[in-house]
Amino acid sequence: MNLRTNEGILQRADSDGVATLTLNRPAARNALSTDLMAALQAEIDDIAGDKAVRVVVIAANGPAFCAGHDMREIRTTPGRAAYEALFAQCSALMLSITRLPQPVIARVHATATAAGCQLVATCDLAVAARGARFATPGVNIGLFCSTPMVAVSRNLGRKQTMEMLLTGEMIDAEAARDGGLINKIVDEDGLDDAVAVWCGQIATKSPLTLKIGKEAFYRQLDMPLADAYAYASEVMVTNMLTRDAEEGIDAFLEKRDPDWTGE
Repeated sequence: MNLRTNEGILQRADSDGVATLTLNRPAARNALSTDLMAALQAEIDDIAGDKAVRVVVIAANGPAFCAGHDMREIRTTPGRAAYEALFAQCSALMLSITRLPQPVIARVHATATAAGCQLVATCDLAVAARGARFATPGVNIGLFCSTPMVAVSRNLGRKQTMEMLLTGEMIDAEAARDGGLINKIVDEDGLDDAVAVWCGQIATKSPLTLKIGKEAFYRQLDMPLADAYAYASEVMVTNMLTRDAEEGIDAFLEKRDPDWTGE
């Protein structure tokens, strides 16, 4: 394992094509300070151009996965300009995760609230420990979770999302899974194994195919049905013309493992 970053508020470890980014502000319940978001943004930007990285895992140290924005920091710099910069920074980070060519997995060991819940919802896949809980509790402190709402509402149904937003109450891992916020639940000591299974499966696929498919998935979601089919058909044609698609089909027909080149 290559420990790229092992100090401070964010740790990065690379191993076998997997880059693990670990939030490391345990005393602050991994609240997304401007510095932590900047560190995450820098690593995401670096990974985007790193062909050695096939999968990204976002994990956390301490008693919580992520408690959302850092309220203490927010209250030290009040005012429109500071608030606009903060939410622009957070939105840019979430968009960068969605636009990242590599799939991103959230490894949730405990609570994920507000922007922390948004982070989970933004990742492509999510596995949670059995005792994990999720909430958008801003309404409890007079601050509706409007930006977390964007990602959460694209995972959960409208009624369940509104219940979370209006009441601020926690939902458990089972409700999060059943609603579509996370994919699966495991015992906490099984989190690493569950993540490893996904990473092992994904790392065997063509990185170019994953890039094409991930971009297409998010783009077609908000299109009218006919436009989505037209767009997806064009994506399929483009994908079919790649060297990796030709190699994959030939390997399937010849009953052998494909040799991906990312072209």
